[in-house]
Order: sequence, then C-alpha cells, then structure tokens
Amino acid sequence: MNDKYKNVDASKITIAELMLPSHTNFSGKIHGGYILSLLDQIAFACASKFSGHYCVTASVDTVDFLNPIEVGELVTMKASVNYVGKSSMIVGIRVEAENIQTGVIKHCNSSYFTMVAKDEKGNNTAVPGLILANDEEIRRFYNCIKLIALKKDKNLHEEVFDYKSADAIKKLKNYHVKLIAF
Repeated sequence: MNDKYKNVDASKITIAELMLPSHTNFSGKIHGGYILSLLDQIAFACASKFSGHYCVTASVDTVDFLNPIEVGELVTMKASVNYVGKSSMIVGIRVEAENIQTGVIKHCNSSYFTMVAKDEKGNNTAVPGLILANDEEIRRFYNCIKLIALKKDKNLHEEVFDYKSADAIKKLKNYHVKLIAF
C-alpha cells in the first residue's frame, strides 16, 4: 500500500435503493436480513476502497434496528471507516429511509462492522493509518476504542466467569427465568 495515511473521506460510500415488496418479511416490513445483506455489501466496499485490498467481514459488532422500513421507501446507507488497526477497520454505517412522496426521512439503523484486509494469498495485510480531521471523526474513533474494549471485556468475562457457582445460580432469581434441577 503506497499511502501511509488516508482521510476518512477516502473511505466514504453512499448507496441508495428503493425497497420493493420482494424485500418484505411476514409482517409486510422490509426484512432485517435483507438490510443486513446490504450493510455487509457497503461495509465491504467502504473497507476495500479505503485499504486498497479485498476485505472480509470479521464481525458485526452492532446492528441497532431503530425504525421499520416500509415498501416504497428509498433507503440510503452511508458508510465510513471510523477506526483502523494493523489490518482491521471498523466501518460505521448509518441507514435512513425516505418516504419519497412526503420527503420525510427517518433514521432506521446504525451498524458497526469490523473488516479485515487480505492480500492475494488470503493473509491479513496492513491498512493505511487514519487521518482524523474534525471533532466528529475523533468522536467516532474513540467510540470504536470503547467498542473494542467492551468486546475484550465480554470475551474475558466468558473465560473467567463461573456460571455454575452457587452465587451465579442465586443471582438468576433476579431475572425472568425458571431453573429446573437446581
């Protein structure tokens, strides 16, 4: 990779698609799985554009469905690289749906995908550093650092937490569960 650092703007991708009846779920709203497929596509395009390499999805860290999307709405997805590691990038994606008759726009989804750059042999490869040019880019970068820390905490918790201990079993009484055979 020639460029040691790139601006966030070098990663920005926007796609728009009209939602069709074929994209609906059983309740007549646009299927979340279809939106996830589009999210994965734009995350790939964003990370590949920024890194100059083929990229794969390492994890889908957050997908918050905030509002349903209706048939006939124009869905716009905006993606940018918010964080870079050695070979990984966290891509933030905002999804909005516009009623094309009224012009009303609603925020429908926010997502974070961790993407990894690959070389021709399929090995992880270095990505450019990220130039942060404004307060919003700095805020997004720090939010990604928090996201990474939370993921590490969760993984550590899984490794060390004794869910079979008497204390852990006792604490389950605080939740809406019923224990059998304890």
